[in-house]
Amino acid sequence: MLDEYTAALEEAFTEHQQNAIRRAEQQVELEKKQIERETNKKLSLEQINIRREFGKKQDELKEKLFQELLDRLTEYRKTPEYKALLNNQARKALELADKDFITIYIDPQDEEKLKDLSIPQSAELLVSEYSFMGGIRAVIPARHTLIDNSFQTKLSEAKRDFRFDIKDIMGGEAND
Repeated sequence: MLDEYTAALEEAFTEHQQNAIRRAEQQVELEKKQIERETNKKLSLEQINIRREFGKKQDELKEKLFQELLDRLTEYRKTPEYKALLNNQARKALELADKDFITIYIDPQDEEKLKDLSIPQSAELLVSEYSFMGGIRAVIPARHTLIDNSFQTKLSEAKRDFRFDIKDIMGGEAND
């Protein structure tokens, strides 16, 4: 009877040990998963911070780039090539208008270039009330058409559509 009782106790003890080992293994697995979740969460937050910093740096570089472009446009407006550009833009606007009356506007800062522009009598050349950083704007009233070749519009479109290409920045070795 004592042997049976001892055997039963040893069996219970063995079963208790196996259950304890199984619970410990489950606890270790749970802890591993918890650590993995916490690590992934920290990694994800760090990735967000890196992307935010990268975005800020891109914005800073974009602003510098467009400020430099604006400075170069200001210098370009002082050149004979700019006068030729105004004449070319005006000529193209006149071609688009065909025989319809057209009003061509130049920037107020370009007023001294007014005498250099050759415009036929079927068009009116005016200095705009509003600055648009150079170039021309034209209106064909008969067609309800606005031609906007202003530097302001071109610059804002370029700024809006501008994207850094990470492959260019990383030398073509970027991985997603």
